[in-house]
Amino acid sequence: MDFSILQALWFALVGVLFAGYFFLEGFDYGSGLMMPFLGKTNNERRLIINTLGPIWDGNQVWLITAGGAVFAAFPHWYATLFSGFYLALFLMLIGLILRVVAIEWRSKKQDPKWTGRWDFILAASSGLIALLWGVAVSNLVFGVPIDAHKEYAGGFFNLLAPWHVLSGLCFVALFAYHSCLFIDIKTDNKALQVRIKQIAPKLFFAMLVMLVIWLVCAFLMSGMFKGPLALIALALTVLAAVALLFSIFMFLKGRSGFAFLGTSLGIGLFTFAVFAGMFPNVMIASNNPANSLTIANASSTPATLTLMTIVACVLVPIVLAYQIWTYWVFRKKLTEEDLKANLDY
Repeated sequence: MDFSILQALWFALVGVLFAGYFFLEGFDYGSGLMMPFLGKTNNERRLIINTLGPIWDGNQVWLITAGGAVFAAFPHWYATLFSGFYLALFLMLIGLILRVVAIEWRSKKQDPKWTGRWDFILAASSGLIALLWGVAVSNLVFGVPIDAHKEYAGGFFNLLAPWHVLSGLCFVALFAYHSCLFIDIKTDNKALQVRIKQIAPKLFFAMLVMLVIWLVCAFLMSGMFKGPLALIALALTVLAAVALLFSIFMFLKGRSGFAFLGTSLGIGLFTFAVFAGMFPNVMIASNNPANSLTIANASSTPATLTLMTIVACVLVPIVLAYQIWTYWVFRKKLTEEDLKANLDY
């Protein structure tokens, strides 16, 4: 299939943006989800949420940028995706709104019932977002019904096949495990560390079982390992699995920093594997491959892609430098002593 270098470049860049988003928001959503399970006192929960305080809004920029890149570089993909997944994306938007409100409002009233309600909303909305992202990724891999006009031809429940729900649950477990490692390296609290050591391995092995089952389904029922970049997709999947196994090995050895590096690499490599498996498609038509959206028939004009490339070369390094600086400034472990000087969350 004919496509230009710029179209392939922007498809790859969208993959990079989503890899960064899943890596950063993975521990972000996971921390919100796990806060009620790891934090048994208000101070312990405040410790967890304060690890996110300086960075959670910056992490969201990756989603906005990824969505903007899809809209500008592949408008037909954006139109079909957002119209076909409308209800699922609407639920995700509700989850994102509730999550922000929960983070900002939980400390506005010193009442256990008040904070308890917002903690529940934070956990539920974070889990919902992780679940929906897993479902969305699985649908992109397996394909969805698309008609001859490049419009989604299914309904909401077409998106909820068992293997898609399994993928959603796998994302939930992966993000929860990823967040346990993040909390472990960002806080200095013995009670939290004890609970993390108890819970994290269970989350990992639950995630591993679901991931293996989903990969078998993907191998048998999708084209993820059958396209022009099938060998690359397979190699990246194997490397992602190795990174995740390295993570649990290092965690059991008490090296949470290296374990976190392992999950970060695993999430990134698996995201790249999904994009390699989809290439050159951006949305696969499960009913008729001829109706699939590709990087060629879904993209903007060459002039638009050229302008976007110039802007990205100028602005992306600045944004990356700022976010790296933010993480460096707030690299210190948090203790309960730090809470006395910070009442924001």
